[in-house]
Amino acid sequence: MTSISLPIFGQGSQPAEQDGAVLEYLQMPQEMTTYSMPRVSADLNTQQLTQVKSVLQQLQQNLAAFPAISAPIELTQLDAGNRRFIDELLGEGEVSAICSGKQNIRIQESVLAGVWRLQSLNAQRQIINDTLEVGIIPQRLFEWAFNGASEQIATYWTTVPPGVMNAPPLLTELNAKIAEYRPGAEAHTINLSLLPQTEKDLEFLAQRLGGGSVTILSRGYGNCRITATGTNFVWWVQYFNSEDSLILNTLEVSDVPSVACASPEDIVDSCERLQEILKVYL
Repeated sequence: MTSISLPIFGQGSQPAEQDGAVLEYLQMPQEMTTYSMPRVSADLNTQQLTQVKSVLQQLQQNLAAFPAISAPIELTQLDAGNRRFIDELLGEGEVSAICSGKQNIRIQESVLAGVWRLQSLNAQRQIINDTLEVGIIPQRLFEWAFNGASEQIATYWTTVPPGVMNAPPLLTELNAKIAEYRPGAEAHTINLSLLPQTEKDLEFLAQRLGGGSVTILSRGYGNCRITATGTNFVWWVQYFNSEDSLILNTLEVSDVPSVACASPEDIVDSCERLQEILKVYL
C-alpha cells in the first residue's frame, strides 16, 4: 500500500524567513455561547410559585403567537421567591443593552433567544419596572435609540481639521442613504476597516454623527459593541476578538443591526425549549 503524505498548513508549518521576520496570525475567538437547560435552586418550592406559572404560561403563548406582537408581561409585582425563580430560569443570553437619557432602561436577552427582560431604573439605579417581551428585538429600542436624533448630518463646514482626509465623502454617502432609508429596508454598511482612515478621520466622523442614547453588547465569538449615533438610523458597530482587539469597524444605516437581533427561527426554538422547561419545573 502506498502511503500518501498530506501537506501541513498553519502556524509553524512553513520555514522561517531568511530575514528573521515572523508571520503574525490573528488570534481567533475561543468561546461560543451555547444553550443548556437552566438549573433552578432546589430550595425553591414549586408549590409556592403560582405567579411564575402564570408568567411562563403567558410567555409560552406569546412565543407561539409570534410574529404577532404581544403585550409585555409584567414582573414588577412578583414576590422574592417567584422573582428569584424567574431570574435563575431565564438567566442571561448573548445580547444586552443600556438605554440612557430621560429614562434609564436595562435590557437583557434571556437564555431563550428572542425573550427580552426590560428593567426601568430610577436615579438610584433601583428597579421600578420589570417586564418580559418577545420579539427579534424589543419594540421600542429603535425609538429610544434615536429619540431627539438629527435627521441628517451637518455638512456646512468650510474647512476640515488637519489630518482629516476621507471622512467628508463618507458623511455625504451616509446622508444620501439616510434620506432614502425606510424602516424595515435592507441595511447599508460602510466598512471603515477596509478604508484608509486616519485617527482624525474617525474623530471627525464621531463628532459629526454625535452620540445617541443606546449601547448594545452582543457576545458570540468575541464581542460586538453597537452604539446608536446622534443621527437617525446610523449605528457604529465594532467587532472585537476574545482579546478585545478591534477586528472590524463599521457604520450601518438600519433600524437595528442584525447582529443584535434574534431570528424568527430562534423564537421557534425558544418556544420548544420553554415547553421542555415547563415539563421539568412546573
